[in-house]
Amino acid sequence: MTQPQPTTRQAFRRTDDHTPGTPKVKLVTEAIPPLSPTGVMIKVHAVSLNYRDANIANGGNPWPVVPHGIPCNDAAGEVVAIGERVKQLAIGDRAAPIVDTENITGRESTRSWLAADEDGVLADYIVFDEHKLCKLPTYLDWVQASLIPCAGVTAWAALKDMEIGQTVLIQGLYWRRGHVRAQVGASCRSEGDHDLLERRKAAENEGAVPQPPAIDCELFQNPEWHEEVLKLTEGAGVDIVVEVGGSSTLVKSMKCTRRGGIVSQVGYLSKQNTSEFSELLSVLIDRRVILRGINAGSKQDQDDLCAALSATQIQFDDIIDSVYPFEQADEAIEYIWQGKQVGKLVLRL
Repeated sequence: MTQPQPTTRQAFRRTDDHTPGTPKVKLVTEAIPPLSPTGVMIKVHAVSLNYRDANIANGGNPWPVVPHGIPCNDAAGEVVAIGERVKQLAIGDRAAPIVDTENITGRESTRSWLAADEDGVLADYIVFDEHKLCKLPTYLDWVQASLIPCAGVTAWAALKDMEIGQTVLIQGLYWRRGHVRAQVGASCRSEGDHDLLERRKAAENEGAVPQPPAIDCELFQNPEWHEEVLKLTEGAGVDIVVEVGGSSTLVKSMKCTRRGGIVSQVGYLSKQNTSEFSELLSVLIDRRVILRGINAGSKQDQDDLCAALSATQIQFDDIIDSVYPFEQADEAIEYIWQGKQVGKLVLRL
């Protein structure tokens, strides 16, 4: 017997009150968006928070956002209803939307970010067109699967074009710990500020992937940390930098990238000061650095990551900081804003 389709949902919407100490989200009951012929309704089981969510809720986003929008873009859920023209998904499938719902192939000229240009996923039911959704690996629990769309795909895209035997510098500023670094390499030291990792070798011992060696470069104990990275690489520099600091770290990241190497800019977590860019162009040209902005990834990227995860059966349980109930979304956002997390914070529904 067919279960009746829900018509209302519980959702958190931003208050857009940026006064410190005031609630940043409010729980509301509202109508579920109508299901189009190619639409898919998902019952959400887990939502993973990112620094971006707290930043938007506190008015710090550098791009415009829709007023009183629904936060968050990392979620995992189950398909509970589909339109009559849906072909790729079925009721019972595990699925999640992509972060930029316009970015299907990576060649689109427009963008629409969840939780900014349109409503996000902090609700018990969400509705999206099927071409904006990806199937999730079946081996992960809901909490771990919710890390994939934003944090996971960002890490995947940041390391694109990397080859076996190359090195990567993964930043982690201590007051905003655990996001990209933990996703890119689970062996990163939780308190290290810059970790130098060798690319993982081929899987061994019944599919187990050995952890690569990691070397810490203490940013705050050594302001010239990029020089230490150069020493560790015999003056050549690393092949790829996963850059999260922004203006205070970008030029130094480029200085310790090998000539012709890649800097993947995924964040701007440090205090931004444009005076730090005085050497930007000269270093960019001298070292022939490929500087690329990472905005999560395309639907193709998310599908590729999910396929790789299904093949390797990698677990994310060791990078979960804490799990909150859905009803404590405001407390969870404040926890992220204060930078208390070491790893990922997830809301469970």
